[in-house]
Amino acid sequence: MNFTKFLREEWVQALGCTEPASIAFAGMTAAKHLQGEPSSIKLIVDPKMYKNCYAAGIPHSGHKTGITWAAAIGAFLKNYEDGLICFRGIDDKVLKKAASLVKSNSVKIQIDRKKKDLHIDFTVFSENGKNARAVIEKTHTNLRSIHSSGKKVFSGKPVKCKTSNAGARKWAETLSPKKIIRLAKGISQSDRAILRNGAEMNLRIAKHGLSLFPKSFFELFRGEALTGISSIVCAGVYARMWGEDYPVMSISGSGNKGIVSTVPILLLEEKWKVPPRVIEEGLAISLLFTSKTTSSLGTLSAVCGCSNAAGIGLACAMVYIKGGSEKEISFAINNMVGNITGMICDGAKIGCALKTMTSVDAAFRAATLALSGIGIPEEDGIVGGDGTASLVNMGRIAINGMISADKEILKIMESKRERRKKK
Repeated sequence: MNFTKFLREEWVQALGCTEPASIAFAGMTAAKHLQGEPSSIKLIVDPKMYKNCYAAGIPHSGHKTGITWAAAIGAFLKNYEDGLICFRGIDDKVLKKAASLVKSNSVKIQIDRKKKDLHIDFTVFSENGKNARAVIEKTHTNLRSIHSSGKKVFSGKPVKCKTSNAGARKWAETLSPKKIIRLAKGISQSDRAILRNGAEMNLRIAKHGLSLFPKSFFELFRGEALTGISSIVCAGVYARMWGEDYPVMSISGSGNKGIVSTVPILLLEEKWKVPPRVIEEGLAISLLFTSKTTSSLGTLSAVCGCSNAAGIGLACAMVYIKGGSEKEISFAINNMVGNITGMICDGAKIGCALKTMTSVDAAFRAATLALSGIGIPEEDGIVGGDGTASLVNMGRIAINGMISADKEILKIMESKRERRKKK
């Protein structure tokens, strides 16, 4: 594994929230092997996939939201090569057919609580008694198997790892801060271009998102660099979760992480008068630390990945572009872990925008303190002896310590869904 391969696996274009897009990708893959027109759907997902799809907006759909619409739409998409940007294939014909399935209650959703990693089992049925099934596991587009009326037509290799990535993310987890800095300084010109172009894509949706907020929201923070930048990030995530038709570059399976970990760095280029070369290296550092932290927490976690993973990546990058050392980066991680660990993930939705605003604010403060030589000491709570140890402890909280919280979140969502059905 090297940085170029890391980018190829982890820095991926997505349209809309990645979890609904993954379900739609599974749906159109299954429907491709169906004899006849889709008439009903049976979808089985892991708890975290259900949670993240619960209220997420779908691009090109007229602001449809949620897992049922994602599944229904996916069954009628034909742009098979588009992966996580498959929602760009939505048109009026697709929406009309999907609406028919939704209104007739022909999309059945089940949660497999035994599944700990990302899991999608999508079966589509036709009126002539035929069916087709696609299974995705571990990562958002990792097809495990495809069946057509019981006959296996494709079998993928299993992905063996605790988290949802066998290559890039696991590699990033093994990297020390010193190694990450060295890698960032040595990135190629082509990788620099890929980083900058992707970050600029994310900045475009953030600028578009400004138009969705009342001007008074931003007037309050005019002249305040810190709050102004976090407000722009908030606007970008809001636009994405609302289902606006703008693609983003995702990191570690999340477009919101992509926005948080890159947009502030581009905005600081002018404010801090930072050379382009250093900004590009800062982007690399942000993505590597975001991926490293995600590997500790899990791709779909009980804690907010934008705050806990992308926020840490951003804090580390800010330390670097201000001339900080490995020691100050470790301080920044400790400051973030000691501050924001435990912010829950209750699914992907427009409310994520406020969490990302909090994340960016926390990253600024963590980095500023670190650059002043201040880091939360090991004696404090879950903070470790250095940044790496703190990330391990944060992972323990997210994976082992918040199991009950995740279950309660899911129960609340299910009860809300049942109440809506009765209305």
